[in-house]
Amino acid sequence: MGPSPKDVGLTSGQVQNFIDDGFVKIENAFSTNLARQARDELWAGIGLSPDEPENWIQPVIRVGFKSSPPFIEAANTPQLRKAYDQLVGEGRWLNPKGVGTFPIRFPSLEFPGDDGWHVDVSFGIDNPDFMEWRANVKSSGRALLMLFLFSDVGPNDAPTKIRKGSHSTIARELLPYGDVGATLRQLSANGYASTEGCNVDLATGAAGTVYLCHPFIVHAAQSHRGQQPRFMAQPPLLPMGEFDPALSPSPVQIAIRQACGLTF
Repeated sequence: MGPSPKDVGLTSGQVQNFIDDGFVKIENAFSTNLARQARDELWAGIGLSPDEPENWIQPVIRVGFKSSPPFIEAANTPQLRKAYDQLVGEGRWLNPKGVGTFPIRFPSLEFPGDDGWHVDVSFGIDNPDFMEWRANVKSSGRALLMLFLFSDVGPNDAPTKIRKGSHSTIARELLPYGDVGATLRQLSANGYASTEGCNVDLATGAAGTVYLCHPFIVHAAQSHRGQQPRFMAQPPLLPMGEFDPALSPSPVQIAIRQACGLTF
């Protein structure tokens, strides 16, 4: 038998780091065996092979949501479920039904064309113009941004770049827009210059590592300069509903409150 959820999860220091920095790294969040099963399925799905690098022509291939057993299990390990409770609040998030999307990055001298700094918006996504998709200061529609590493990711393997503490700046910028929120066009108008002073961390780690990130964290892709393709997923953790002021604030909310001086 594996450990019970009571025996796993984040330390109080890790929770505080999440509030301050906007993310926390969890090693061995799911098994290397699950990571291998997931990679095998992804290789089959894109019609390529780890043994035929001559066919790795594109710098990035995107795969959508995957809901087969290895992906469901990877997103619902006791350690992760306990961490979801600790960061979002018990009963305030929806059980992940799988994982996605996957920007699978291959070693390439060609620029991927999708490496700009950004925040993942969370509602209004029925608008055909994705620049009109929105985020608000309550983070409606998203409880966390998550980065699941399904392969080993070193500094040269196109690790996601994360601007440490940028979630606080974005929270303050969203505040004047209220519940209606700001569009991606509005948020990105200045190229996220307000967060340029943040230190940058790289989402590196062994397969089975997960980064749980505040929904407002500013992050970016980069080119792959390594040897082996990088398999990573970037799903949201979906909230059960809107923030409930009757409940004690979660670390996600505490980070926003500290940034803005809010009372919701």
